[in-house]
Amino acid sequence: MTRTNDDHDFATSTTPHDTTGITGGDTDNTAATSDTPPIEELKIETTSHDDLLNGGPRDKNGKPRIPFANWLYAVVFIVVDMAAVLIMQTGVTENSTRVKLSSPLLGAWSIVGKMFTSLNFVFVLNLILVGMFYLALLMLTNRIWVASPIVLALASVIAVADHFKVESRYEAILPSDMNFLQSNTGDIVSFIPTGSTGLIAGVVIGIVVFIALFVFLSHIDGRHGSMVRGGGSAREASLGAITRILLIVLPVMFLGLYTAQAGTVGSWARNFSSWLGDTPSMWDSVYDAQRNGVVTSFLRQMNPDVMEEPKNYSEATMKKIAAKYAAEAKTINASRSNNLTDSTVVYILSESFSDPSRVPGIKLNEDTMPNIRSIKQNTTSGLMLSSGYGGGTANLEYMGLTGLSMANFSSSLTSPYQQLVPSESWTPTINQLWGSPANSIAFHPYEPSMYSRATNYKKFGFSHFYALEGSDIIKYQNKIGKSPYVSDESTYKSALEEISGTDDNQFVQIITMQNHMPYKNWYANNQYKVTSTDSDTELGKTETESIETYAKGVSLTDKATKEFLDKLNKLDKPVTVVFYGDHLPGIYKTASKDTDNSVVLHETDYFIWSNKASGTQGTKVSNSEYSSPNFFVAQTAEHMDAKVSPYIAFLTLMHEKIAAMEPPVANKIQGWDRIPEGQDIYLDSKGNPMAESDFDSETKQLLEDYKLIQYDITAGKGYLKSLGFMTLG
Repeated sequence: MTRTNDDHDFATSTTPHDTTGITGGDTDNTAATSDTPPIEELKIETTSHDDLLNGGPRDKNGKPRIPFANWLYAVVFIVVDMAAVLIMQTGVTENSTRVKLSSPLLGAWSIVGKMFTSLNFVFVLNLILVGMFYLALLMLTNRIWVASPIVLALASVIAVADHFKVESRYEAILPSDMNFLQSNTGDIVSFIPTGSTGLIAGVVIGIVVFIALFVFLSHIDGRHGSMVRGGGSAREASLGAITRILLIVLPVMFLGLYTAQAGTVGSWARNFSSWLGDTPSMWDSVYDAQRNGVVTSFLRQMNPDVMEEPKNYSEATMKKIAAKYAAEAKTINASRSNNLTDSTVVYILSESFSDPSRVPGIKLNEDTMPNIRSIKQNTTSGLMLSSGYGGGTANLEYMGLTGLSMANFSSSLTSPYQQLVPSESWTPTINQLWGSPANSIAFHPYEPSMYSRATNYKKFGFSHFYALEGSDIIKYQNKIGKSPYVSDESTYKSALEEISGTDDNQFVQIITMQNHMPYKNWYANNQYKVTSTDSDTELGKTETESIETYAKGVSLTDKATKEFLDKLNKLDKPVTVVFYGDHLPGIYKTASKDTDNSVVLHETDYFIWSNKASGTQGTKVSNSEYSSPNFFVAQTAEHMDAKVSPYIAFLTLMHEKIAAMEPPVANKIQGWDRIPEGQDIYLDSKGNPMAESDFDSETKQLLEDYKLIQYDITAGKGYLKSLGFMTLG
């Protein structure tokens, strides 16, 4: 009995026992032909070998769907590559204080327009870099309809993360943030700005749409998006496998080699990037990402240079420097009567503390810091030039503890705590002057792993690091209102018990958390109200709420700090406190739109205060109106009338010539146009800008010596370690 083709999936017209019309044996072919279609007809109506191999979907008639052509795959690749680059660009093109943009979309498109207006092809550079990743992923999955939505989803997530960071800190995503994500995943939500639910929901919906679109395309594509098909033979299969491996390995190698060299001047990667129009602007990570592309600006920081080696760096040079400043220390010490380590010194890094009344364009109905304002008037105090705005705490902390300046590092070194300290063999910090690690303790009412503090503090020589987790748990953890952060009052209380509980002199490091972002109306009965001083400008709802919440937090810090100092004042042991705000909060959206406000938004408050038992209470040293944290140890020694090491002697002389120094914060500030774009910011004792071209020979020599000292400690051979450079006189 014979069956028609409608009964079969394969090309056959008989039962297994009836080979009539197939084998052409002894049976009558004419009779067979009357029951079955010709062989040629079977081949047309049935599924081919390749179709079976690919398993393509069929239409309603049972025929395979038509596979998409290779040229169409190429078009999809280019479109997705371009879309990914532009999506990422939108994350860094809003709320810019440097580039005026009417919308994120137009800002993203500006990187494309430069190809036609100025023959700048950084867009192509970013396409190549993203394309290499895309190609490797494509070959790994061997499905364009799988790789494409993954690339677009990743681009969307990066854009949102950049948007949040730019909005809150005016800083693009940096490689050091990857370390933060690894150890602080659970804390990410607390860093999302207020009012971001709609944006997040929109991105999630967009990603779902991407996935749905590509699932549909895969369904109608007879190849299911397969990029490399090996065919039916073993040879074809092997050739396909080799092709895929090569197209995975080669792009990964290119990206790896590029990343390793992109931050090195003179390398092939740096020259290649420059040829396509890349102009590093790393003093401002947001501007750099806007100007050169998110991917380009990120990858050049993956393998940063610490510092460029000074031309005359050698053991002989460092011996001369050690001897030079040993002589300066001897001169300084001849007129000083105290020892730095005969007192307890407390460094208080007050999270985001600054005077809101100095911010242009706003006015508060009540003073937020009357106590600290009074303290500043009666002791060494002034304004501190901060390298951060809305973030960068660890960098200010690093400078305060080491006496080194971020201005001396390569611009690609953005986070010493994560990029430098973990690999250093010698890391001298000022707490080590107090000798035994038992005399160095630190307090931070948050996660100890943030910015690798737990590891770094151990390396710095701290015996205890009291935090919310780990072996040393901070004792008092009270919070105020709805705030998620431990109050300054509790932090001070924890530190006070340790300070008063021993007769030994200590170095105590305190990093508070109370005034950390976000600022979401945490406090009940908040009396602070903010208004705009410009009748034509109205503060937004989110900005208003953030400023008023922050103002209340500052007032609580003001009160808690006075109470802490009052209690220290009752101790019989000498105590000196160095108090400073690390940076302004990133909440002043209106003020930050004006580039003339760049520097004022990088100025915080600081003071150096001593209790009655110290014998130096009420001291107000000269040249203190402006400073930066790298000079605090020198100022503290002067305030305490304490003897210095050759290193502190150097910092004392450096501070006399340059009151404050930080990496660039902008290129055009009112009255600052004579300072070249990208130059470090130097202020004199009155806060006036200083250009390197105007420095006298002594200042230039001090800067050269500073770079030699810093290079030897961080990237050089550590010649100073054995030369007594850090030893107190």
